[in-house]
Amino acid sequence: MASKKFKPSAKSGLPFTTGNREKRQKLHILRKKTLDNTRRDERFRRRREEDKDPSLREERLRKNIPLTLERKRVWDDVDRDTGDGLGASVDVERLKRQKLEEEVQLDDDGGSDQEKQAKGPGEDDHDSMIDSASESDESTTTPVAPSSRRKSATERATSPTYSTTSTNLDLTPSALAARFPTLFSTDPLPEPKTLVTTTLNSNLHNEARLLTTLFPNSVYIPRSAHRHSHKYSVREIASFASKRSYTAVLILKEDQKKPTGLTFVHLPKGPTFHFSMSNWVEGRRLPGHGNPTQHMPELILNNFRTPLGLLTAHLFRTMFPPQPELQGRQVVTLHNQRDYIFLRRHRYVFREKRQTEKNVIGRDGKEVKGVEGIRAGLQELGPRFTMKLRRIDRGIQRASGQEWEWTGKMEKQRTKFQL
Repeated sequence: MASKKFKPSAKSGLPFTTGNREKRQKLHILRKKTLDNTRRDERFRRRREEDKDPSLREERLRKNIPLTLERKRVWDDVDRDTGDGLGASVDVERLKRQKLEEEVQLDDDGGSDQEKQAKGPGEDDHDSMIDSASESDESTTTPVAPSSRRKSATERATSPTYSTTSTNLDLTPSALAARFPTLFSTDPLPEPKTLVTTTLNSNLHNEARLLTTLFPNSVYIPRSAHRHSHKYSVREIASFASKRSYTAVLILKEDQKKPTGLTFVHLPKGPTFHFSMSNWVEGRRLPGHGNPTQHMPELILNNFRTPLGLLTAHLFRTMFPPQPELQGRQVVTLHNQRDYIFLRRHRYVFREKRQTEKNVIGRDGKEVKGVEGIRAGLQELGPRFTMKLRRIDRGIQRASGQEWEWTGKMEKQRTKFQL
């Protein structure tokens, strides 16, 4: 405890405490002022140095990247022959890049071997003993450079700008495409036609009708559990829809009169995707919302990087037509972040940039050339909600969950994601 006659300096660290409550309060206030003054002096000193040398500011901003979970993401370090890769957290783009590098290296090695064979056997021999001796001396005196450390899968794949990267559907592994031929068909996709329904005796009729405005060419048929009516199972509903040229069945689940899950059944033979749902917000509850039209929307798929993520992205691709109606200016965005899929629907408009607005900044932190005077305005139409993939069933089963292709596990490592 400090002495009563001791008066600490305003710039001191104040490491001691006291048993008096009032003195503790004063010491705490004085400590906060000391820290604030120190940070302020450091900030002004850094500003003076950066004004003299602008390169210091650029270097500081380049290194000033927030350490988020995306930056800490852990990948499985596997070979490029991973099969379908449903259970592995691996970046398919990295595997494709690694395969191209190996092919280029093999081509270079093949060219060097041909050059060696083209040379005569005596061309590599030395003409004199002096050359061989000098080369031997150089080989003995030249220090061997230390081998560089091989980067881990996380260091090779993680990037601070990957959270806004569009999904490349052409990087699908061949084994995954062979396992789900209906989702990865090379033929042109048929016109999507979705049957929307709910669980038995559901109260979410309004939410189901809103889903019909979100997915094109969709129809809502309510389910009943009346004692005099037949309780149709999901398998019977899928058979009914498949005979009438439907391409998917969407089942909305509820709990306490709130939507809690979505089940996508890909027709005619599956698979079945089970999603949990949260944060449901109708369009009319959004501030400044717009009203959707009947135009076919555009589809944006963001940040689906693993084989399981590409499988999920292909499912959503079959729910929307391949040729959108651009005159409607509507776009549906499915953004994956930390295995949560955020769905948003907007209407966009291009307008001139105001004087108070800044130019468009790219992912590299520099202004995008060619669009200096153009800005895009967005108006959310709704509904908005968040989904998370829980299980993928094999085919269309009588009792869901008996045979599954993939199921979510209780990951104890928070930095490892599946999509």
